[in-house]
Amino acid sequence: MSATYRAIEVTRPGEFSEVRRPLQDPGPGQVRIRVEACGVCHSDASTVEGLFPIQYPRVPGHEAVGRIDAVGAGVEGWQIGQRVGVGFLGGSCGHCRPCRSGDLVNCRNQAFTGIHHDGGYAEVMIAKDSGLVSVPDDLSSVAAAPLLCAGLTTFSALRNSPAKAGDLVAVLGIGGLGHLGLQYARHMGFEVAAIGRGADKADLAKKLGAHHYIDSNAGSTADALQALGGATVVMMTSSGGKTVSETIKGLRPGGVAIVLGVAPEPIEVAGTDLLFGSRKIEGALTGNPATGDATLRFSVLSGVSAMIETMPLERAPEAYAKMMAGKARFRLVLTMT
Repeated sequence: MSATYRAIEVTRPGEFSEVRRPLQDPGPGQVRIRVEACGVCHSDASTVEGLFPIQYPRVPGHEAVGRIDAVGAGVEGWQIGQRVGVGFLGGSCGHCRPCRSGDLVNCRNQAFTGIHHDGGYAEVMIAKDSGLVSVPDDLSSVAAAPLLCAGLTTFSALRNSPAKAGDLVAVLGIGGLGHLGLQYARHMGFEVAAIGRGADKADLAKKLGAHHYIDSNAGSTADALQALGGATVVMMTSSGGKTVSETIKGLRPGGVAIVLGVAPEPIEVAGTDLLFGSRKIEGALTGNPATGDATLRFSVLSGVSAMIETMPLERAPEAYAKMMAGKARFRLVLTMT
């Protein structure tokens, strides 16, 4: 076994560098993973563009899948050779108030993978055992990688929403998040409406599981949703400006708009659109590791899969640039071999 491994690190905002790093042993409560695949996600911009306070150099990547090859002291339930995934949340502490109340997502002491510690743009990474997700044998590492963030986020939001089988659920945006959200919504038994810009996306939306396609360029999105009876849930994979304001009017009384994506503009919404009909807006960051396990199992059972383009690790800067330019269709995954 080599004493070093390849990694693509960010040395300062916007600057990538391929390096070889010395192999390190995992500390207490940690495992070392031989990475096989890592997704390239828009949230990687937090590291690459310095949107968070970052201690450089830093290896991005929070959709990493690989096999455990070393286990630190005190680790239980995880074995050498086991295939695992690491998502955005680096592992809860277990003792803060949110953790003690069962809210592991909002742990006050949780580091973000690829931001506060090195992520998966590398052949090897160290991960906290409380953040690990178990990867089913029926799912390849490449296929599993995008499900650890884009998949987990959309699956968890729908699973925890008030919608019941047969209710109308709308997905705003048919991209990296939306193309998975449409599939999950269909397989969860909802009546599914896809909202996109332009009539050219209609066929793809239907193939992904949408019963209805709403072209936001062709007229009022709210009127179109109300004509279908009003949505119980609108899952917004991109939001900002008047997008939420327009779409929230398409909710039925008691409906909720779940914000998953972030835009530079603040959300605009009229108070009357919330008050009349008791409508709500809420955010959903991602899911806990147990929900990550469920996301991958459900994906295997239902056949939900991301549309993926792969690139080798050394082309990580190219993959990131393509993703940020909106040219990925729909998820890019780095492979180590």
